[in-house]
Amino acid sequence: MNMASPNKGKIFSISLAHLLNDWYMNYIQTLLPFMVAAGLSVSKGAFLISAFTITSSLLQPVFGYLVDQKNQRWMVYVGTLWMAMLLCLVGVLNNYWLLIITVTLAGLGTSAFHPQASAMITTLSAGRRGFFQGLFVSAGNVGWALTPLIVVPFTHTYGLKSTPLFVLPGVLVAMLLWFTAPRDLVRTKSVPSPLWPILRLVWPELVKVVLVVACRSLTYFGLVSFFPLYLQQKNVSLITGSRLLFVMLFAGAMGGMVGGHLSDRFGRKAVIVFSLISAGPLFYLFLGTSGFLSYVLLALAGACLLASFSVTIVIAQEIIAKNAAMAAGLMLGFGIGIGGLGVGLVGLLAEHLGLDYAIHLLIWMPILAGLGGLRLKGGKTLALPSVMPSIR
Repeated sequence: MNMASPNKGKIFSISLAHLLNDWYMNYIQTLLPFMVAAGLSVSKGAFLISAFTITSSLLQPVFGYLVDQKNQRWMVYVGTLWMAMLLCLVGVLNNYWLLIITVTLAGLGTSAFHPQASAMITTLSAGRRGFFQGLFVSAGNVGWALTPLIVVPFTHTYGLKSTPLFVLPGVLVAMLLWFTAPRDLVRTKSVPSPLWPILRLVWPELVKVVLVVACRSLTYFGLVSFFPLYLQQKNVSLITGSRLLFVMLFAGAMGGMVGGHLSDRFGRKAVIVFSLISAGPLFYLFLGTSGFLSYVLLALAGACLLASFSVTIVIAQEIIAKNAAMAAGLMLGFGIGIGGLGVGLVGLLAEHLGLDYAIHLLIWMPILAGLGGLRLKGGKTLALPSVMPSIR
């Protein structure tokens, strides 16, 4: 494979697959209002999301480590199909513990997909990792944004019993990946460095990045989960709420792509700090406005919240350069998973103190993440010249 220039065709194919894969990542959250209306408590619904997060996110570094040792092409299409087949059952299972087991097993599918797919993008991107990782991540965020637009009207019309039909996108993306996922990356990727000696040297910097991602993802998961319920409490219909959620998530997807491009030009740290510190005030202003201005503010807030999404992945891959899949697993999985697990606790707060309290807590979390970003080494070379490149 000629890697002198980015392989845009395969990058586009994998990014499109990421869009369809991440359509399922927002599936349980989108169905939550319907499940609450059917008798499930808010806290039980929140812990259902957390159970999915444990395997869909926290295990990604493990799969990433396997990918770094040997190319695991099958993970992208088998993982997607496995997740789709299990998640489509959520609307027809009446036993809560069976639901917990099902969504926990489903999470293994996306945990297998993301590190391998992200490593493929890194290898195919040549010298433009920031931009093409931004494109890859933004495609996934577009998938998140499309979920409420599709699932809410369909489920509103046909009910929870219709959810098995949602297996179809998973079948389509598995077929796409079977034919288009690159087969020869194992011959072009560099041999991974021994992982634990590297981690012993760089763990302080990795912990900083993970904490930034965890705070950001708590806001992201929390708003996706509770924002529709909060709007319903404010007498906004579920359909209108799904459109507002789409505005936030779609703007976030575009923000992620722009943020990846800007990080190649102006530095990773600058994008992380500026975007996250801006997101909290914009969300707060949105809550106090109405009409067209509220849509504009919500779009800007969503864009700022996710502008650093791909940037944190690239930073981690620059810290442990020869373990790209492991680095992607840490950021897409472990970092996001810590934040996602917090949704269960936020659900308890919402149940005991009210949704207003929970939403206001969530929208100020990005400021904490941005302040944490100030401690990153952006622009300085880490003390591993023989192992790693500098972080810009």
